[in-house]
Amino acid sequence: MTTLDVRVQAARQRLNSSLMTARGSAALRQTSVALIDALLIAMSALAAYAGRFGLGLHNNMFGPEGPVWAYYAIPGAWMATLALCGAYALHHLQTGMVEYQRVALGSGLFAGAVGIGCYLTMSDLSRSFFILLFAIGIPAMLVGRLIRRRALMHLRARGLFQTSVLVAGSPSHIDEVARVLRREKWLGYQVVGAVTSAEIEETPAGLPILGRVSDVVELIEDSSIDTVIFAEGSFPDSQHFKRMAWDLEDLDTQMIVVPALTDISSERLNPRPVAGLPLVYVERPQAVAASRWGKRAFDIIGSSILLLLSAPVMAVVALMVKLEDRGPVLFRQTRVGRRGEEFQCLKVRSMVVDAEARLAALQAQNEGAGVLFKMAKDPRITKIGGFIRRFSIDEVPQFWNVLRGDMSLVGPRPALPKEVALYDSDTVRRLDVRPGLTGLWQVSGRSNLPWDETVRLDIYYVDNWSIMQDLTILMRTARAVLGSSGAY
Repeated sequence: MTTLDVRVQAARQRLNSSLMTARGSAALRQTSVALIDALLIAMSALAAYAGRFGLGLHNNMFGPEGPVWAYYAIPGAWMATLALCGAYALHHLQTGMVEYQRVALGSGLFAGAVGIGCYLTMSDLSRSFFILLFAIGIPAMLVGRLIRRRALMHLRARGLFQTSVLVAGSPSHIDEVARVLRREKWLGYQVVGAVTSAEIEETPAGLPILGRVSDVVELIEDSSIDTVIFAEGSFPDSQHFKRMAWDLEDLDTQMIVVPALTDISSERLNPRPVAGLPLVYVERPQAVAASRWGKRAFDIIGSSILLLLSAPVMAVVALMVKLEDRGPVLFRQTRVGRRGEEFQCLKVRSMVVDAEARLAALQAQNEGAGVLFKMAKDPRITKIGGFIRRFSIDEVPQFWNVLRGDMSLVGPRPALPKEVALYDSDTVRRLDVRPGLTGLWQVSGRSNLPWDETVRLDIYYVDNWSIMQDLTILMRTARAVLGSSGAY
């Protein structure tokens, strides 16, 4: 046995002694979802029955009470329909909109089946009970699913309910996958090791190598690994992958294949199997679409309304700023907009009047990342400035920049000219759209984000823009501002 084989064997032993598999948590998640749905459906049925017969809502137009057994059978049949539509399939309970779509689909089919069945059998099921049941039950289940998912994401971010993952591929692609999974902790994937064809002990990022790709089945049987992710470089050809799928057929392990695509939204991907080839059509980046009239009209209407709504607050804040040190209320700073055009970005002054002159003396205490200057306790911030920065009130005048066309309600962070001078060829992509008053960078952590993560989020936004994404970011912004996390 070679020295490398000995070290790989030692890595496997460490894995077996420390791995806390989450295989049981998968069944627990499915069971908990089913129990929550059953409770909500039962409560909805009781509420609908009480509304129909207990609160005086029935009248002649709804007919007689109908068969009593139907009011007990409907909740169980509804649950069965949801199960048949895949509402409890584990891969639908992970991420994305599929979970909600399955609930809506199953509920819609069941409602249609009940309506058709009552018509064909001439059943006297109360129409008011029927309407109330689904009017209450469907929204209740969708909200219940949302709350459950939010709670699970929070627990996963704290290291609970983890799914053990083995990553296969070339060392560089293994590290890329592992880096994303460690960054997005809310997904709940715990990378426990890797397999590759290279003769190495660990990947460049330090992930232990547990063997070769051909050892995957043995590793799963010995360590009860929940999921195997096959990245690029896992197999020399498609036949090897097919044989691996055969080998894993009898094992309760999820197979995931990572294509050589990153930071592309699902809306731009369109899988189309052609002649046995799993082709993925990728739509063009959306930077041009993000600069067209639709987004501009949205900005004009939105900024006009927000300017009117914020006027009373701005009047009070302006008075407080003026009374504190008698200095100007507004602060104008040159920023770089779309296609590198400079503009005067407006803010409520939150620092002392000579803040720019004091900046050089504070450079050694910079806590920002990359080209950004940030200090959690910047001595230049005034008393009222600390309050308005915490809740982003200092940025309200930028609604005027949005109305003028210098900025957008949503977009990349507006950069200083000296920051843009340090951009590399990829980071310049941020300038292909108007900078935003808010963006993915703000709702994902604000000043707490490292520079490379800020750039990644901004470029993702530019490439994958959609009006629905803008609306989602605006809704998340209110929560980020009220929480004030990362604002300084």
